[in-house]
Amino acid sequence: MREFVGVHTSDEQPGIATLLLSRPPTNALTRQVYRELAAAADELAGRDDITAVILFGGHEIFSAGDDVPALRTLDQEESAAAAEVARRAIAAVAAIPKPTVAAVTGYALGSGLTLALAADWRVSGDNVKVGSTEILAGLAPGPDATARLARAVGVSHAKDLVFSGRFVGAEEAHALGLLDELAAPDGVYDAAVAWAGRFSDHPPQVLAAAKAAFAG
Repeated sequence: MREFVGVHTSDEQPGIATLLLSRPPTNALTRQVYRELAAAADELAGRDDITAVILFGGHEIFSAGDDVPALRTLDQEESAAAAEVARRAIAAVAAIPKPTVAAVTGYALGSGLTLALAADWRVSGDNVKVGSTEILAGLAPGPDATARLARAVGVSHAKDLVFSGRFVGAEEAHALGLLDELAAPDGVYDAAVAWAGRFSDHPPQVLAAAKAAFAG
């Protein structure tokens, strides 16, 4: 039984699953959360009844990133192991063989932004703040995180975001390519449902093959 990550479906949204991150108040990411994310991603990958997946942190905040106080309790060996757990979890989410959309509310910072970038599409409220903020905590993002960031915005913009750690508003994030669609703050989840629902008539195996074509 997972404590912080759930997979939810409803009869009103056939074929759509919500991968819900729920670790109040900020959905900070720990080794346990990452392991649960990986397990949920594996579950979704194997479900033939699911056509598309929504990544969601609730209506208040997507994720403020890694639980920094927890990281500071780790020694060097434990830190390296934790980084690998995180990398595998993000990779598992990215590898879900179905269209995925991150419904971003509030903040997506540091590893929270990396998680959002693991989705195929990102929709957010026009009031969100995102950023590669690790440096503000005296940390550096891993190479997998910077690679995802660079693919989204280009190397120069990625370096600016990583070196500064600055918070980026929704309009700039949309212009840069960090976000793909802006919605009213209370309509983010519904916009994600609308995006995910566009693919309900496509055979799942064809969608999986189409997504896999981008991994080459």
